[in-house]
This record gives sequence, C-alpha cells and structure tokens, in this order.
Amino acid sequence: MKVGFIGLGNVGGKLAGSLLRNGVDLTVRDLDRKAAEPFLAQGAKWADSAKAVAEACDITITCLPSPAICSAVVEGPDGVLEGLSPGKIWAEMSTTDEGEVKRLGAMVEAVGAHPVDCPVSGGCHRAATGNIAILAGCDRETFEKMLPVLTILGRRVLHTGALGTASALKVVTNFLATANLVAVTEALTTCQLAGMDMNVAFEGIKISSGNSFVHETESQVILNGSRDINFTMELVLKDIGLFQGIADRVGAKLDVSPLLIEIFKDGIAKYGGGEWSPNIIRRIEEPAGIKVLAPGFPAEILDDEPEERGYEVTPARG
Repeated sequence: MKVGFIGLGNVGGKLAGSLLRNGVDLTVRDLDRKAAEPFLAQGAKWADSAKAVAEACDITITCLPSPAICSAVVEGPDGVLEGLSPGKIWAEMSTTDEGEVKRLGAMVEAVGAHPVDCPVSGGCHRAATGNIAILAGCDRETFEKMLPVLTILGRRVLHTGALGTASALKVVTNFLATANLVAVTEALTTCQLAGMDMNVAFEGIKISSGNSFVHETESQVILNGSRDINFTMELVLKDIGLFQGIADRVGAKLDVSPLLIEIFKDGIAKYGGGEWSPNIIRRIEEPAGIKVLAPGFPAEILDDEPEERGYEVTPARG
C-alpha cells in the first residue's frame, strides 16, 4: 500500500517518520522542501503538489496547522481532490473543525474516494515513537482498510463513529488538557511562593489524586525552564476555540472554556502566538516576581515506552 503524507511540521514530521521507519512506501509533500530532505534521504519519494501525492498513493494523509490551510490543500488548485480516484482514501490527521471535515469529506465521496478524520493525542514525544493515540471517524469498512496504517502511526486506535466524530472528540480532549495546563501552572506557582521544595511538590502531585498526563509531561518542562512541549499558544487557542464552537452550537453554557480562551488571548497578546504553551505560566510568574524552576527535570519530553504495533481500542458497553 502506498501512503502519501502532506505536512511535515512538529506532529506531521514525526508521524511520517513512523511510517518510513516501518517500511511503508511513502511519498511526502511540504511547502518547505527542506523539511522533506531527511525523509527523502531515507527513501521517501517527493511530490511537487498535493494532487501528485493523491494520484500516486492509495492513502493520502494531511496533517496541517489549521482548517483553512487544510481546505486550501484539499480543494485548491493542484489539490488532493484533483488527484483522488475511486477507492482511494483521504485521511485528515490535523486537529480541525468537525463541520469543515464533513464538508471536505462530501467532496471526497463525490469522486468515489473515502474520507477519514483521524487526529492524534498524546504529545509530540509519542508521535515520534508511534505510541500516540488516534481517534478515527469514518464508516467501518473504511476504518478496516485504514487500520493497518493507523496501527503503525499510533498505539491505541479508537473508531469514534461517522466522519467528523473524531474531530469533535479530539477538541474535547484538547480542552481538558488546556484546563489541566492552566491548573498546573497555578498550582506550581503557588507551591513555589509558599516555599515548598519543588521537586517534592512535583512528586507529591504525581502520586496523588491531583495527578494528570499534563502534570507528568508539561510540569517537567516548566520546572526545567525550557517550556518546550512542541505546541504553541496559537495552536491551543485554535483548539479551545473549536471546542467552544461545539458548545455554542449545542447550547452548552460553560464557565471554564470561555475563561481559558481569554487567558490564552492574553498570553498571545503578551508573548506572541508562537510562544510555547506552557509559558502561559508567565502570566502569573511575572506579577509575583518569580520563575518557577527546579533542578533535575528534562528540557524536552522523550517517550520511554518501546515502540509496539498498535491495536484497536474497544469501548466498554456494559
């Protein structure tokens, strides 16, 4: 099976690397040819357009920074749609808008191809090792065709239902991660101001009911001082904005989500959209005149789990 990958950024490059590392016949495309050079050096093929990727491959994967960019790549001139034909698959791995992926999916189906939205969750460190989680929205037959590739890209794969369901669920998870991040920054700042040993505080939270995936990962790069989690404030704001859009559409009156949006708008105004998301802590560090730091923590998070072939996760239903 030939797979094409469009978008070799922070996440996309790591996912494409898993395919290449596991012997997949891979064609790549990025606006920056330099981003593709390491893949080409290891045997991947280059395509001059998104159309050329779709023409050459059975599965075309897009992993791009925003819904607008994805739309341009799929339906624009020399786009994915122009290269698709009956039986092929377009897989959208970006964190995107549920309505937009459905709109593009209808165009994909109109040419006889099959759309899948399959965003990932778990951090860039797990994307790099093929241990990330994947949510996949599509009909069951398409999911079965896509599963051998998804189990190379990720460890745990969940079929969420019809097209669009994965994108909706993904932004729910990103909202929860963002709420955790903001809570962690407030907790760590308070611990330091209270004179606690920050190494002890980290371990205490980790072994307690207050623990979370965000604490185990992002707290470490906060305490190191690098704050490098390979995810920016502008991407956080995009994702929680998509979540708020779902809430607005279904009439959910929320308290925390609008506040998170305001916090990250303020962070972007102060530090720029390209600032690493854990540096949202600066909003409370700086007025307090402190820097939340502790020795012994890594500058970046690496996945210490061995790479293993993934599997489908089956929801419990009683």
